[in-house]
Amino acid sequence: MDSTRWRSTSIIALSVITLGGILTATLPGSAVAGPSGPDVSSWQHVDGRFIDWFAVRRAGHEFAMLKATEGLNYLNPFFVQDSVLMRTAGVARGTYHYARPNLPPEPQAAMYAAVVLGQNGPLDLPPVLDMENAGGLDPAGLIDWTHRYLTTVQALTGRVPIIYTYPNFWKTAMADSNQFTRYPLWIADYRGNDQPEVPGGWPNWTFWQTTDRGSVPGIGGGTDLNVYSGAQGDFARYANNGGLMGSS
Repeated sequence: MDSTRWRSTSIIALSVITLGGILTATLPGSAVAGPSGPDVSSWQHVDGRFIDWFAVRRAGHEFAMLKATEGLNYLNPFFVQDSVLMRTAGVARGTYHYARPNLPPEPQAAMYAAVVLGQNGPLDLPPVLDMENAGGLDPAGLIDWTHRYLTTVQALTGRVPIIYTYPNFWKTAMADSNQFTRYPLWIADYRGNDQPEVPGGWPNWTFWQTTDRGSVPGIGGGTDLNVYSGAQGDFARYANNGGLMGSS
């Protein structure tokens, strides 16, 4: 998820619709079969066009990860429309904040939580922290920053956050810290192996971003593709299918 592709402003809204059935899909370059979905930002809205979320769902994708915020001054200008339309189509919504560790973590967590309005309604996956920028901090400082952000977001949303990262970043910028294994891992690994590399002492991965060059019906631009491992149990429950489940 390259933050340099996404710049603009927005306001937020929330919509809830019940998810239909669960299909099974296999992502390109992956031997893992399971619930799948893209992750999107303003970059996927080529020439300002809407994403056809019904086409995304018909293609077999049960979820999508949606960029919400970055740092202290960026709101995805398509966050509202995507949040509403993807739920209307029956696509479970994950949302993520792109970390800017050169800025304090608590205000970033508060801004994200205000934008997503809790992240624990029907068709909501837990909040995600996108960690791929050290912000000039050394590993000790970045580890402290990450703890503070995650603690604040969990307090504000009532759900255990997911960490998105890629192996080399975690092993270098985070000194391969094993202090975060209580948080589900969303790992980016595009090498086409049967399983991704898992850093930081995590016993397993929850989401795997298998490629940044995917193509999905209904999305005009290229997009990242992801698969769910089942590590957090039944996907419908994890995505608050029908709003029957509370916080993680």
